[in-house]
Amino acid sequence: MSKTAIFNKIRRGLKRGAPSAEQTAAALARIQSRKPELVPARSQLDHPGQIELFRSMSSQAAAKLIDLDSLTQLPEKVAEWMQHQGFTELVSANESWLNELDWAPLNNISRTCRVAQSGDNVSLTGCMAGIAETGTLMLHSGGNSPTTLNFLPDCHLVVLRESQIVGCYEDAWAMLRQNHPDSLPRTVNMITGPSRSADIGQKLQMGAHGPCELVIFLVKEAH
Repeated sequence: MSKTAIFNKIRRGLKRGAPSAEQTAAALARIQSRKPELVPARSQLDHPGQIELFRSMSSQAAAKLIDLDSLTQLPEKVAEWMQHQGFTELVSANESWLNELDWAPLNNISRTCRVAQSGDNVSLTGCMAGIAETGTLMLHSGGNSPTTLNFLPDCHLVVLRESQIVGCYEDAWAMLRQNHPDSLPRTVNMITGPSRSADIGQKLQMGAHGPCELVIFLVKEAH
């Protein structure tokens, strides 16, 4: 949807009628003249530097990183992690690139594509971007990857490609708008490490409002 169409939709919602050509031009000029936000110096790196910064910042936020040389290694690495943790059920996003992988290494571990429910232990999703500035993951909702997968299970497994890592939040939003030029997703989630809170008695409690463990499978790029 173009900026003009969005502007007209807002006007109709406010019951103000269609704007004049002058009003539309003035509004679009104001939007286009907006100056970019100040970007922290630490995120203004080349891409290899952004990857290393993301690794450092996400680790400081208590996320666990598992390196993959290629996406084809994902089923084996997921199986190893789940066997080590003692889990036998995996709730997964229904993305085609996930379904096309060979999940035979799971053996007796079941992989089910559905929305997450109370009592689920482990979920697996992709993501839109990794933000080096703070080690944050950007995820969005969709029919094949509902938001419940991001928050209900105790453990959240996320696949992130090195090409998806950007320096700052502004670049992540630009990527989102580029990938969804006509209509933005209903929900966009920013996740930095596992959920935690120290509101009660100043005692840190993991998993207070979501997963108590966040595992990022970082897929290297072919050079």
